[in-house]
Amino acid sequence: MKRADARESDQLRRVNIKRKFLKYAQGSCLIEMGNTKIICAASVDKSVPLFLRNTGEGWLTAEYRMLPCSSETRIPRDKISGRTMEIQRLIGRSLRSIIDLKKLGERTIRIDCDVVQANGGTRTTSIVGGFIALVDCIHRLYKRNEIREFCVTDFLAATSVGLWQGIHLLDLTYLEDSQADVDMNVVMKGSGEFIEIQGAAEGSSFSQKDLMSFLDLAKKGIKEIIDLERDMFKDILPGL
Repeated sequence: MKRADARESDQLRRVNIKRKFLKYAQGSCLIEMGNTKIICAASVDKSVPLFLRNTGEGWLTAEYRMLPCSSETRIPRDKISGRTMEIQRLIGRSLRSIIDLKKLGERTIRIDCDVVQANGGTRTTSIVGGFIALVDCIHRLYKRNEIREFCVTDFLAATSVGLWQGIHLLDLTYLEDSQADVDMNVVMKGSGEFIEIQGAAEGSSFSQKDLMSFLDLAKKGIKEIIDLERDMFKDILPGL
């Protein structure tokens, strides 16, 4: 079985990351996973949701959009579908898992993920890009003495796995994802703990043995991404 991009079944697509991509954002990057390209930006608001007021605790939230011509079929602007809501909540939950919100103080960090070009894995790529933008944003707050402690607690990454034409695959393209019998997204910390596992049988059911194989494959890919993050932030997060 040959994948269209000639990768091995357990091989990630090429990852390319340009940090500090936007001039005015407190943290940002352009992240490319193969032909999937996403701009992620972090901005800070000096307020928190009502349920956190006067608690001294901060918040993080995320927004996700696909630009109109990011896919073969034009996507109307400002259309917030159920899929969009699900993905941006996933991004927010994932990023909140590796930040100490009490050390952030009463401010909100907003992560914007705008898909420039989609070819599968937009939610997992957004999590990786969102993490990079977040770390640079927190570092900026720390260097300016706006927060007393660096409040990122761990590395974070995500990837997709699935069953396609009888083969377990890592990091699915759109074609593979659309034809997969099983599709799964996995989010994991640098410590090896899982944040979220989203999986469904699209064409056929899968066994416990399959599940463990998918998770092992996802962990392999996520470790490779986190190794890139560790190298990228070796001067900022040396203790993690």
